[in-house]
Amino acid sequence: MKTVLLALSLAATLMVGCSKKEGGTTSNATYSVGMTVQDLSNQVWSSTCEELKKLIVADGGTFTYLDCKSNPSTQIGQVENFISNNVEAIIIQVAEKNALEAALAQARGKGIKVFCWDDNLENSDINWLIDNYLLGKIIGEEASKWINERLGGIAEVGILDYPQLEILLERGNGIVDAIKEHAPGAKIVAQSSAINPTEDMAKTETFLQAYPNMKVIACIGGGGAVGANEAVKSSGKLTHDFGIFAADATPEELMAMANNEAIRMSVLNTGDGKAKAEVIFGLLKKLLNNEPVDHVVYRSNIPVTDANLSQYYTK
Repeated sequence: MKTVLLALSLAATLMVGCSKKEGGTTSNATYSVGMTVQDLSNQVWSSTCEELKKLIVADGGTFTYLDCKSNPSTQIGQVENFISNNVEAIIIQVAEKNALEAALAQARGKGIKVFCWDDNLENSDINWLIDNYLLGKIIGEEASKWINERLGGIAEVGILDYPQLEILLERGNGIVDAIKEHAPGAKIVAQSSAINPTEDMAKTETFLQAYPNMKVIACIGGGGAVGANEAVKSSGKLTHDFGIFAADATPEELMAMANNEAIRMSVLNTGDGKAKAEVIFGLLKKLLNNEPVDHVVYRSNIPVTDANLSQYYTK
């Protein structure tokens, strides 16, 4: 009889220690999270995903992250797969806002928490946002200072933007408006769309061939800045008065700044990949624990220049 009771007790312990999900998958994890971003070649998104994975796994969860190569149809399929795999939460950096609302509504209808990074969605539990027009204005204002102080207020300017995304359209508009307001003697001679370092390097090479006197490039993100910087160097255009201005303040951008290359300023949003992951993780845990959270949470903007670089980067 004691042997039978011991066997039953052991079986019950094993059942408590494992969680059984629909589809027959057994896991020791306490929860599972799926994440989809636009493009993992973007260092901001890739580093944040890697750091977030460490936090979730250390907490006993499982974490899958993917990119959709900026394709909304691909991203819809990824969200649907997350739903069919019974994740507890989805973190999404959307490729196209309106295209994803229905799929995310379906996820929330099944009790899945939805964390949206960078877009103000209706079908989400939290939207982690940047005031993108304001961020663009900061980039444009810093570029204008460079134009006025280093170039006598006269410059040919290139803009690397990405109007395919509403949030980045707003950021690009902020850049343009700030330059027109604060450096009226400057002329925006080229504007083109690109989202990763390879694309931005190619676009910058085209800029410099068409406008050999160009001295200022403003970018909507760090991928653009890194690609533009490489193009400037390879084209032999790197001079003391050439300036690239952007956002994200990635390690690559800060290293270029420290090496006195063309990147002169980048706006840090929240912090590096580790800092971003820590904020996302904290908010995610509140969602999973059904704690109250604001539907919209805005992130902080910190312009990083040569003056304060040492606070954020060490060689």
